[in-house]
Amino acid sequence: MTNLLTDRKNLIADLITRYRSRVDFLSIRLEQAEGTDISLRGEKIETLSEGTSLGGQVRAFYKGGWGFAAFNDLSTLVQRIEEAIAAARIVGDGETTIAAVEAVQATCQLPLTKTDPRLISLTDKKALCDRYNQILRSYDQSIISTSVRYSDTTQTIILATSDGSLIEQSWSDLEMRFSATARNGEIVQTGRETSGSRRGYQDLTNLDLQVEAAARRAVNALTLPTVKGDTYTVVIDPILTGLFVHEAFGHLSEADMAYENPDLLEVMSMGKRFGCPQLQIFDGAAPEGHRGSYYYDDEGTPATTTQLIKDGVLVGRLHSRETAGKLGEQPTGNARCLNYHYPPIVRMTNTWIERGTTPVKDLFQNIKEGVYASNWLGGMTNGEMFTFSAGEAWMIRNGEIAEPVKDVTLSGNVFKTLANIEAIADDFYWDESGGCGKGGQSGLAVGCGGPSLRIKNVVVGGEAIE
Repeated sequence: MTNLLTDRKNLIADLITRYRSRVDFLSIRLEQAEGTDISLRGEKIETLSEGTSLGGQVRAFYKGGWGFAAFNDLSTLVQRIEEAIAAARIVGDGETTIAAVEAVQATCQLPLTKTDPRLISLTDKKALCDRYNQILRSYDQSIISTSVRYSDTTQTIILATSDGSLIEQSWSDLEMRFSATARNGEIVQTGRETSGSRRGYQDLTNLDLQVEAAARRAVNALTLPTVKGDTYTVVIDPILTGLFVHEAFGHLSEADMAYENPDLLEVMSMGKRFGCPQLQIFDGAAPEGHRGSYYYDDEGTPATTTQLIKDGVLVGRLHSRETAGKLGEQPTGNARCLNYHYPPIVRMTNTWIERGTTPVKDLFQNIKEGVYASNWLGGMTNGEMFTFSAGEAWMIRNGEIAEPVKDVTLSGNVFKTLANIEAIADDFYWDESGGCGKGGQSGLAVGCGGPSLRIKNVVVGGEAIE
């Protein structure tokens, strides 16, 4: 499809020049997207579509008040600018504080190292989904329902700001989700797997073992004993580590959360110790090749790598230009929006715990009775508290992995849990399956990763730590 946005660069730059004097900050973001969506449930096709979209948004900032307008008809752009400016001037009654960034003129594309999904036919994508669905359905007669979801999106963004930036940026993002539900009488169990990529279509074409694992976990769990609820020393694999650092800690590092909650801001005060000296936590869009990677955020701030915890001590947080200005800190390039319908808010990108030095096998030493948890099935957070469900789990007995168990949930207070990390392994894994939700914007692509961890005093299958 011809890139219609490039032809409008001069137009939006001229409009920024015309209207910039009426507000303290003004931005226009145009977005062109095309993609595929396929959804199979059992033998039925729920979705089979290819589509394109073209739209944009205007943000105006005046005396501390924001005005926002979204549109999908470019002929109404001047009207939308007027509306956003009018809204900002109505609500603004204070001081505009926004961190400065250097003006940028750039055109950039996140490189695909494999095939562009737009070059693959809808027929071939559907055939891939059928193959995975057949793997799920044929695994065992106890499988009663299956689900396969494929999506790809290629976006091109043009952003113009009143401080002189004009940025064109594009990328492709792909994702597949699989689930199988098995039943034995009244017992029902589900296994899930997700995979994503910003590198190209082939990353989704050799997932047979991963798909089969989802079915295997569902079937195996039908006959497994339920874990006895108690407080254990647990070992978690890198996938659960990535989920933990994203959900339990990462959201608390988003500066809008802290700025709007003085109590949380006090808890998340710089220089406070949260873990052992070996603990290092980062977030950043600058590392290449991950689903949360890009060159500039949706306010024109360059991508960075931000260290959040250094040697166990809080040293950073994630910012938009507004939160950085209000807290007197540097912008980190974490203002992101799901698409043009939504304003940018502070969001994680790629979040990880750095690998440690402990051999994985040594994590299990001297654990008389514990739990080894792997992969994830689901989870939720509420402020400092979290509860995650493991995809698979085994008891640890006398330093060895023993019998498998089911219904393993890990609950606790994130700060106590960070302090209770006893060892950080020397392995590492990037999980590219993430779709993050916040502020009504669900499914934003992120990456997360980390090593295996040994954590003491984790509530398993019981009430959260007080």
